Amino acid sequence: MKAIFYATSTGNTEEVANKIHEKLDGFELIDISSDGVEKMNDCESIVLGVSTWGEGELQDDWEDCFDDIQEIDFKDKKVALFGLGDQESYGHEFVDALGIMYETLVAQNAKIIGKTSTDGYEYDYSKAEVDGEFVGLVIDEDNQEDLTDERVENWCNEIKNLI
Repeated sequence: MKAIFYATSTGNTEEVANKIHEKLDGFELIDISSDGVEKMNDCESIVLGVSTWGEGELQDDWEDCFDDIQEIDFKDKKVALFGLGDQESYGHEFVDALGIMYETLVAQNAKIIGKTSTDGYEYDYSKAEVDGEFVGLVIDEDNQEDLTDERVENWCNEIKNLI
């Protein structure tokens, strides 16, 4: 099974998840606020979308199921991550939720794919930056909405054959 898991508070993450869903064949689209994360157990390929809230925290639905995620065995699972954040207003914790999720999944032996360049972003700090690149696709709908479609297209083309 292949699936895109996401949660949304404002609709932005859902919108990006839908754009990714249109580009990747054979993926089920799952809103964890209604369907939970249990289906991750049955997946060999996962795309996971998170947004950053507050002081660099996970969105509420992800926070609510975080313990469940830590119980899943990600060994032999390919995982591509995407995250949303606001680099201008929250440049000191830009897409930190993406970094939090990355750290958790790596600790559970997930095979992370789809890292992206930090070029074109202006921020002070991000937990999602590891070894000079982002751990997944980064979207800023607040300040760079005009770049979203191109970023999604490029990223999906890059991961299609890997996931």
